Amino acid sequence: MSTEHQSEHTGDGALRVLLAKPRGYCAGVDRAVVAVEKALETYGAPVYVRKEIVHNRHVVTTLAERGAVFVDETDQVPEGATVVFSAHGVSPAVHAQAAARELRTVDATCPLVTKVHQEAKRFARDDYDILLIGHEGHEEVEGTAGEAPDHVQLVDGPSAVAGVTVRDPEKVIWLSQTTLSVDETLETVRALRERFPSLADPPSDDICYATQNRQVAVKQMAPECDLVLVVGSRNSSNSVRLVEVALQAGAKDSHLVDHCGEIDEAWLEGVTTVGVTSGASVPEILVGDVLHWLAERGWADVEEITTANEKLTFSLPRELKRDMAPQSVR
Repeated sequence: MSTEHQSEHTGDGALRVLLAKPRGYCAGVDRAVVAVEKALETYGAPVYVRKEIVHNRHVVTTLAERGAVFVDETDQVPEGATVVFSAHGVSPAVHAQAAARELRTVDATCPLVTKVHQEAKRFARDDYDILLIGHEGHEEVEGTAGEAPDHVQLVDGPSAVAGVTVRDPEKVIWLSQTTLSVDETLETVRALRERFPSLADPPSDDICYATQNRQVAVKQMAPECDLVLVVGSRNSSNSVRLVEVALQAGAKDSHLVDHCGEIDEAWLEGVTTVGVTSGASVPEILVGDVLHWLAERGWADVEEITTANEKLTFSLPRELKRDMAPQSVR
């Protein structure tokens, strides 16, 4: 940004950053990342990880430098080696493949995703048609659908509702991918209920608490923002949703960036208030870099907008707790 541009803004003293809280790591992501770190300490490198442990480029690169090897499928893992399943969860077929190859497995599936898996199995046993709201090809959706493939039908947004067919409209329930936009999910549910008035709700909310909390914080600050920067990777569903939520809630502009190097200075033209948040798989160091980048250009006044205080933590996968040195277990 030119010096003239900086002085033009700083003259009125109104340049500010609104920083959303909560933001960044959720309990499930923290558990998954620590699981890979502890697996490397406990079993030694290499430790294989099926898919990206979480959807963040910085996290994946950092773990790879420490000895994690990321693969797409379990048949790429040498027989007898250690494999960590990502936070997004896997289907029973993947567990079976790992057992057939005699792999040591560490299941880092987020407990909130596991809850949805259990719901899918339960309603399949009761012979329901399960309408799974989620995005085609997302690992979490593939894992959940794999729990009951004969009963689960994917519904990728409101536009897909017209194509849904069920055996008995009186025995239909919806479940959802945990990282969706709350508003979009409810819109899809409304459309489904118009077609299937007896549609049952899941026993508890499937959208993860962290996804909801981050969206609520963005909604709170977006109306005051000329620009909202969401730190997160493009394959992170919850990060992509935050950009959409910001725009729908009144932000004039919003962009997803993996790190501060992706910010385009042209976005700051005519901007006084910048909102900053990050997806649930983003380490705080990347947010700090963005704040530093903004401060260097005159946006040094940072106000935190707090809508919730998160205290939830998850214990490490039981396989790791069993094998780790006693003083390392948390």
